[in-house]
Amino acid sequence: MATFKETTPNDIRAAKSFLNQLIDVIQEDISGSATSKKYQVFVTGGIGPGVTSSLFQTVFDQDFSLQAANAIMDMSVGLYFSGSTVQDALSGEDASGKLLFKSSSLMMREKVDMYRQSAQALLGDATARFKTPVDSSDANDNIDVALFIAFKRLFARDQIKRETFAMKFFQSASRGDGHADAFGPGDGTNIFQTSESGSVIFTDIGAATNKAVTFGGAVGTVVNSANTDEKVGLLFYDRGFAVFDVEKIISGSQKASGSIDAVNSLGNVILGGWNTETPDAKFIPDFFVSASIDDVVDHFRSCRFSSGSNTAITFQNITNINSTLIFCRAEAPEFNYSSNPTFIDSTNKIRVIDSGQEETQRTFTMITGVGLYDANDNLLAMAKLSRPVEKNDEKDITLRIRLDF
Repeated sequence: MATFKETTPNDIRAAKSFLNQLIDVIQEDISGSATSKKYQVFVTGGIGPGVTSSLFQTVFDQDFSLQAANAIMDMSVGLYFSGSTVQDALSGEDASGKLLFKSSSLMMREKVDMYRQSAQALLGDATARFKTPVDSSDANDNIDVALFIAFKRLFARDQIKRETFAMKFFQSASRGDGHADAFGPGDGTNIFQTSESGSVIFTDIGAATNKAVTFGGAVGTVVNSANTDEKVGLLFYDRGFAVFDVEKIISGSQKASGSIDAVNSLGNVILGGWNTETPDAKFIPDFFVSASIDDVVDHFRSCRFSSGSNTAITFQNITNINSTLIFCRAEAPEFNYSSNPTFIDSTNKIRVIDSGQEETQRTFTMITGVGLYDANDNLLAMAKLSRPVEKNDEKDITLRIRLDF
């Protein structure tokens, strides 16, 4: 018959600990076509072949077609309804309140909706405006053109650790070699050309002292590491969600040139460069208004994060570990006998190591595990020791069992 001992409230206590993990996202994971998955759910009709686009793209740590691939983050963009980029392109509203835009624009309603959905999830109000810092009352801190990066639970875990976030980003879309192409005489601003100049590091330094909390949880301000007074975005630690002010993280007034999807007989249009109707097109507002979400996200992935084996984004995550500690105490007279039938011989005497010591040998056991039972003696869990521990009548032993969840 097994021996049981009841645990008391004094033998049980709760504990909380934290586990940190360093996350590194390399440039090639973000810029590579095989590591970025599109979900083309937007489809136009009418003139020409039409345009298909995703509302967001997912970046993986390897070819997303492989079963072992892990999703790292989602990327999308959004526009604030009352911002000048939207208002200048807006042509009115219909009777049902649907926004109407000029024919030269593409997916403007979807870009506004992406902003509203993010504001609802993070600020608790779909009509709210992101600002950096989040509680700023200065109109210069408004984020009207936003880049959204949402890290997956596998990597962000319970939250991102404050003051560990850093992102290498290319503010300029220019090539360092003054490369000339079909879109311009060496201006090097092709929207899908890997950037080679103008890199900066954006970080949340100072977030440990300047703490703020919103509907979406703890939030910190992302700044330019070279000039911490230059505030460029927000990082929502509990959600693993970053919001960047595109008008501050890129040279928005820089000329943009390249072929983008469009609703016409060809299915595309040349933006900027030589022999076009928009030779002086800029990234903001021209590119953001005229391009689909896929084209805009492709530009950020392929150009603004560059390509290579260097780190593009890094941070430490936090995993909260809730533990129950159970202290199983065996006093000197307890648990020195075993219920194993081989513990005694046919005469009910304790088996001894050396023959003739039956009357003098003190009993002892080798503890290899501890069973946890409910009030009805049902085994709930079994804790195994890394090695057997001797227990005799001269020892008090306390074994600590830790249950993590």
